[in-house]
Amino acid sequence: MARPTLRLALGIFFATLAATTASAQGGPAPVHGKRPTRLVIRNATIVDGNGTPASGPADVVVESGRIKDIVFLDPVAVRGGNARRPAAGDAEIDATGKYVLPGLIDVHAHVQDERGGIPQPLQYELNIWLACGITSVREVGADNTQSIIDLRGRSARAEVPSPRIFVYGRFSNPPVPRTPEEARQRIRDLKKMGVDGIKILGIDRDLMAAMEDESHKLGLRVAHHAGVEETNAWDDIRLGTTSIEHWYGVPDAAIEDRVQNFPSSYNYRNEVDRFRYAGHLWREADSTKLMQVLDSMVAAHVAWVPTLDIYEASRDLQRARTQPWFIDYLHPTLEQYFKPNPENHGSYFIGWTSTDETFWKENYRIWENALREFERRGGLIGAGDDAGFIYQMYGFGLIRELELHQEAGFNTIKVIQHATGNNAKILGEEDRLGRVKVGWLADLIVVNGNPLENLKVLYPTGVEEMKDGKAIKTGGVEWTIKDGIPYNGAVLMAEVKEMVRQARAAQVK
Repeated sequence: MARPTLRLALGIFFATLAATTASAQGGPAPVHGKRPTRLVIRNATIVDGNGTPASGPADVVVESGRIKDIVFLDPVAVRGGNARRPAAGDAEIDATGKYVLPGLIDVHAHVQDERGGIPQPLQYELNIWLACGITSVREVGADNTQSIIDLRGRSARAEVPSPRIFVYGRFSNPPVPRTPEEARQRIRDLKKMGVDGIKILGIDRDLMAAMEDESHKLGLRVAHHAGVEETNAWDDIRLGTTSIEHWYGVPDAAIEDRVQNFPSSYNYRNEVDRFRYAGHLWREADSTKLMQVLDSMVAAHVAWVPTLDIYEASRDLQRARTQPWFIDYLHPTLEQYFKPNPENHGSYFIGWTSTDETFWKENYRIWENALREFERRGGLIGAGDDAGFIYQMYGFGLIRELELHQEAGFNTIKVIQHATGNNAKILGEEDRLGRVKVGWLADLIVVNGNPLENLKVLYPTGVEEMKDGKAIKTGGVEWTIKDGIPYNGAVLMAEVKEMVRQARAAQVK
């Protein structure tokens, strides 16, 4: 057992040494996982989460878990050595040439300590989220709601390295409510447990009306995964859903006769059928009716969390199976779950064809156009990844989601806003999260590169760039600061790599 421990220790040592060296210019570097009394980030270029352009250089002061001050500097005065600077901190980060953003928020996440009934270390997921710059997650529908509430408390008390957790209790957990009164009672029970909101899926109209009404009375927000069911976006508009998750309920509401053209052999419980013919849906939506749906969503303040990343394997299965971070960071439990298996949700790639991929590519084209049109008309778009399914790893999936928002035609400033300021609004936390602003919680990331030019610099695996004619390794979120506690990305990923190595070694034995 000494060898794995030594290997992990060496990995963390060199990662910490690199961070310390990079930060030593302005004062002592932060200690990974320890909240300093006063943290100063020097010479940063700031990308706020409100959609405004980058600005800098600036010094950011963090005290007591909040942003205490932001001082924008005169570059001429900085060069002359006479700029007004905040007093020294007991820990400092030199962000020269780097970008500071609000911590990313993942509003469609799943906290998973097993896959397919096989245990998976919870810290594996939490580490990757932090290393990808994710400081908050909205957990949408765990089997064991109380366990996630307990984790939320441990995270808030800094007892475990973790993003802050927002718990959305799954309405349909057994015993499934069957009557409107049972639906109301389920909401009351979840409120008493202490959830932050409600997740619904596969729900009939009478139950949805009752549970939405009770949720609004109790101040609980509602996320709706609308699938092939009685309800769709029109019900979300009428009843006041906070956010539509994924996408199916939007084009479904715009079909002329309200029934998708399924073949007679279609079986919703067969996931190959379900996902195959989902790839035909967007082309069946009537364009005029779709614009009416989008306008009504805007008017009713129904947000849209599309999770473009989680369906991408349907349009390019080979890419999904060979993502480069799988080599070092894909836990064998998750790897096994991803393999085609009718017993595992989302592991449906049995007999997947080039024709299926072609339909899905067209599905994406129309879907992405609808997203652009929704925001153009005043809609609120968020970002979540639904990782842990369909070849998407935690954290990495959210960065890929941002790339796909860029593919859809959004400026990268808006893409970052989707994952920060917009997501904070979806959570109802816009007065303390999602911005680099004095008084806001100190959820920040220091990025070794310019994400406005290349979103790939957010991946913890980094990127290669050309400098002075040579290829150099750069990129990555160097520091993720949650509640004023700095976590070093390289240290987190060294721990993840060791977890994966040990799990693979155990499999061989």
